[in-house]
Amino acid sequence: MSPAGPVAAIDCGTNSIRLLIAEPDGATLRELHREMRIVRLGQGVDATGAFAPEAIERTRAALSDYAGLLTAHRVQRVRMVATSAARDVSNRDAFFAMTARELGAAVPGAVAEVISGTEEAALSFAGAVADLDVATHGTAPLIVVDLGGGSTEVVLGERRDPGADVLASYSADIGCVRLTERCLRSDPPTADQIAAARRVVDDQIAAALAAVPVERAHTWVGVAGTMTTLSALAHGLTHYDPAAIHLSRIDHHRLQQTCDRLITMTRAERAALGPMHPGRVDVIGGGAIVAAQLAATLQQRAGLTELIVSEHDILDGIALSVIG
Repeated sequence: MSPAGPVAAIDCGTNSIRLLIAEPDGATLRELHREMRIVRLGQGVDATGAFAPEAIERTRAALSDYAGLLTAHRVQRVRMVATSAARDVSNRDAFFAMTARELGAAVPGAVAEVISGTEEAALSFAGAVADLDVATHGTAPLIVVDLGGGSTEVVLGERRDPGADVLASYSADIGCVRLTERCLRSDPPTADQIAAARRVVDDQIAAALAAVPVERAHTWVGVAGTMTTLSALAHGLTHYDPAAIHLSRIDHHRLQQTCDRLITMTRAERAALGPMHPGRVDVIGGGAIVAAQLAATLQQRAGLTELIVSEHDILDGIALSVIG
């Protein structure tokens, strides 16, 4: 049985922490509040293997504000998940003790949980396809790509009405933050740095495609901040407009043009772009490389020539898991 009253989902990733408060509406959700903060929890994790104290403090401050919103909305059930950044760090106990204090102030006993790449993929797929119309998109397999800060989930599945079935998935150990910190150190990146980053991404894509038969897919859906920002830029938006971005379409030619332009820009040039969130300015080039390499590979392997971008993703999947 679905819980009465509002529920909440919190997604704590490598780059951002996001909150969704919603009411159950049958098997779906009615959104009450949604917001995102860039906290860069994964700052330096690829090099040090630990969360930086200042990164934990940024996350704590955001979570404290979120706890206040949970109280204001009378939320009784909350699920907070931590994804790739929290899987292997040496000081994860300090992080989870902090989340227990902050969340417990609003919902006694609540604490964050680490989820596997497999579960992350399943939640991302469920959230991404919930708004897709079966009559329009059919039930043929779709590829959902959740391009995050530390990892990228590639998921093959089928849309049902209601629900979704995951057929295969892979969590690639690469994302916009991890790739930027590892390869793209100059402003703007050098040609050698860009080439090295493309090789890293291609290696990860090859591993993903060994596990996920993308040739079966008829539709490609992209989620998370890199994808939604790329859509805003590809469509020439002067500001970030979630309503215009949600379920927007980008043909691969325009997507490649947008990615190529971002990759070679200076930080100042990226910061001047209207839809660009300040917290994405220094990592969007890394995300664009992942998106561009994926687009080329999916066109070659599956004949896909268009990307559908969804504003709904793992956060919505988390909330659906609470009501379901």
